[in-house]
Amino acid sequence: MPFKIFPMRVTDSRHVTPSILQLSFERDDGEKIEYQAGQFINIHFENDGKKIHRSYSIANTPGGEWLEIAMSPVEGGRATTLLSGLSVGDVIEGSGPYGRFILKDDEPTRYVMLATGTGVTPYRAMLPLLEERIARGFSVDVLLGIWRREEALYADEFLAFAEQQPGFTFHVCYSRDMPDEVADHECEGYVQARMQQLDMDPERDIVYLCGNPDMVDQATAWLKELGFPIARLRREKYLPSRR
Repeated sequence: MPFKIFPMRVTDSRHVTPSILQLSFERDDGEKIEYQAGQFINIHFENDGKKIHRSYSIANTPGGEWLEIAMSPVEGGRATTLLSGLSVGDVIEGSGPYGRFILKDDEPTRYVMLATGTGVTPYRAMLPLLEERIARGFSVDVLLGIWRREEALYADEFLAFAEQQPGFTFHVCYSRDMPDEVADHECEGYVQARMQQLDMDPERDIVYLCGNPDMVDQATAWLKELGFPIARLRREKYLPSRR
């Protein structure tokens, strides 16, 4: 089915980490913005006379009049140049929502949710739904892998949520620069290595993997060796842009 392109007007643009730019949009045609937490939109634009698009997970909870995306810059990237140059009031084209990286109708279980970089944005959008499920007996572990502390996207929100929800934990794994003073939620190494310390159970756990393809592939391979069926693995790879 052909996608329908719609106009989106920029309502806010700001850096939420030293490198990551968060942009907020409203539809500029008066239509509602409808999506499920975990889905993504496509941004459409032209470059050198060619129509191209880039995909971005929606970072905020459904139900509002706007949507947010978080962009990690790609040196020389065409989408990076476009989005970084936008100002409030500018209008671009979008389509969607797309994707099946959502919470399904699961029985109470443990969700283990791994992300690298901006791959944590779908989990932020899911927080209200996760709160409802924790109240029903679910538990949730979110693990974010990044280079250094300053790039821990939305970490304050996840930590605040963890304080309010006993069934929720949040950890940040640093692959390069470890802080001199380490907080309880911080650890060193790759996020997929940290997952292996969680006493993973293929009959109990459902795993979400979002972000760097190497992380997703390595985690998937290890989980399969552990006996996880594909039905309990939900994956969203952030493929490198084609500039």
